[in-house]
Amino acid sequence: DKDPVLKEALELLRLQPDETKSEAAKFLLNLQEQVAGEVIEHVYEIINIYQGKGNRWYDNDPMMLKGVELLRNAPPHIQRVAALKLLVALENRSFEGVDI
Repeated sequence: DKDPVLKEALELLRLQPDETKSEAAKFLLNLQEQVAGEVIEHVYEIINIYQGKGNRWYDNDPMMLKGVELLRNAPPHIQRVAALKLLVALENRSFEGVDI
């Protein structure tokens, strides 16, 4: 990823326990409300291609795959805000009260 904040957030997320990843995926799925329909359509195409078949750390978790792809395809200003909030939530070890 080109944005260093987004790259750091995804790397930190990769190292988290499964329970934290699950909470993060739910957080990321809230991006659906912020992005256009064509982005969501593209995300579903990616999911159909990679779910359970890809080599990325999140390809085997359908919820995480969808969340990460939504983040990856969101407009840059939404990506940045979401990545910063993701970093804060991971640092605080809690997604409670954190919204996109």
